[in-house]
Amino acid sequence: MSRAPTDLDVGSFSDEAPWTVEPDRIGWRRGLDRVRVRTQQEVPALTRRRSLPPGVRVARVGVTLGRAVGGWYLIDRRRGRDASRAGLSRRLRRAFERLGPTYIKLGQIISSGEGIFPDELVEQFRHLRDRVAAEPFEKVREVVEADLGLQLEDVFSHFERTPIAAASIAQVHAATLRTGETVVVKVQRPAVARLVRQDLAAMSWIAPVLVGRIPVSALANPPALVELFAETIVEELDFRLEAENMLDIARILAETDQRAMVVPRPHPDLVTKRVLVMERLDGFSFDDVEGMRAAGIDTSAVVRAGMVAFLEGAMLFGVFHGDLHSGNLMVQTDGRVALLDYGITGRLDENRRLAFLRLLMGGSVNDVKLQLGALRDLGALPPDVDLDEVIRELGIDQPVKDPTQMAPEELLAEIREITKALLGYGARMPKELMLFVKDMLFCSSAIATLAPDLDLLAMITDVATHMAMQHGERIAADVGIDPRKQQVDLENIRASMGLPPDVTAITMRDLEARRRLIRERMTAHQKSGRSGK
Repeated sequence: MSRAPTDLDVGSFSDEAPWTVEPDRIGWRRGLDRVRVRTQQEVPALTRRRSLPPGVRVARVGVTLGRAVGGWYLIDRRRGRDASRAGLSRRLRRAFERLGPTYIKLGQIISSGEGIFPDELVEQFRHLRDRVAAEPFEKVREVVEADLGLQLEDVFSHFERTPIAAASIAQVHAATLRTGETVVVKVQRPAVARLVRQDLAAMSWIAPVLVGRIPVSALANPPALVELFAETIVEELDFRLEAENMLDIARILAETDQRAMVVPRPHPDLVTKRVLVMERLDGFSFDDVEGMRAAGIDTSAVVRAGMVAFLEGAMLFGVFHGDLHSGNLMVQTDGRVALLDYGITGRLDENRRLAFLRLLMGGSVNDVKLQLGALRDLGALPPDVDLDEVIRELGIDQPVKDPTQMAPEELLAEIREITKALLGYGARMPKELMLFVKDMLFCSSAIATLAPDLDLLAMITDVATHMAMQHGERIAADVGIDPRKQQVDLENIRASMGLPPDVTAITMRDLEARRRLIRERMTAHQKSGRSGK
């Protein structure tokens, strides 16, 4: 029987409560702060550079990746730049499939990093999103019974043998508790924790060898990517931390009164390191635009709610969902968004939260040096970097050019120069910044799907005004910039999009058309170069 939702003051949950969340009385939460610290401290040991190969696993990884790179070197490399990069990305994707869950997980993270990782890798690794075979049901039973200390039938009156979804780390099954509540059960793959640690050691040994040797690694920086991946995945191996992430984000949504987003309730008792039982939420697939509109749902409001909640969590609390994609979001019939899967969550300590807030506010007032200083404090640039020198060399204090008006060779040269300069300064992508950028890119794609005709400049103004009115006093106290006294710098926003100053409105449909034009001109230029014209 559903009980009254008396826990809505502690979290943004559904109105039909299968149980009540009382954080202070949940046993599995005890000692989790220490668990999280120990987990983070494990990363340097897992990713340290070793002089000798770390175990037998590295041999298989080395052979598999070696064959992929070798095939590219002998065949694809000679076929021109585009064919070379596409061929290498395809061979790496196939190698990742053969190497199993850890590499598939890495590929899935890369696949949602459009704009962060090379396009060829992103495109190929999208194929890894649904390429994970499910564990046999008996293996699932063993994990559930071992972790809960009970027979499956003692806990569940029904447990679907076929999973709803099978991912690289875990799979999810629909079930019904003996007390009558419908739930979903996330179950970790039996050997994945051991395999992840072996694979991280192997990756750390192999990654430095790839630097400068293959074309798709220049921007990705394999050693830094492995470190970032390790920081991300080790916390995913403890489902108690994921359940705590759920409670934290639900609390933040409640504190900011963002009731347009809801979090499934984790069970107060049935959460362990490898098993997570949670409330089952249903709704429209995030890509089912027609279904939502037929149900009278304002898809533009869905986009706005998600954007505001995401920014408030990051800017004000330093905690945000770190893996936004369409599979982790459902829109309920009342228009509220059910946010799922909290294995990857961005967490900023207070110093980095303030740096992050300075980065965003620096963008709003077009203060380049403030933004660079914030990136330095976030760890994206070395602590001793000369900010004025970076500004001069990159020319980022100069007016932004419209890329659609630049010759292809000019645009390529500019990208190469900026990339070379950043790498020369020791630039890297900290985990939280990568997760934030990745989420922002998803928000952009969500607008293209749900509200392609929404005026982006008007939406940005609306969101900025909301943040100023609701949180201006706190932001001013945190970073000394009062957004209530600042007008939204639309000129700077237009420049960041490569738009001329006379543009007063632009939709995502328009912006996508501009991007297509740039891609088409670049492709034509590359083909022309290969043909010698």
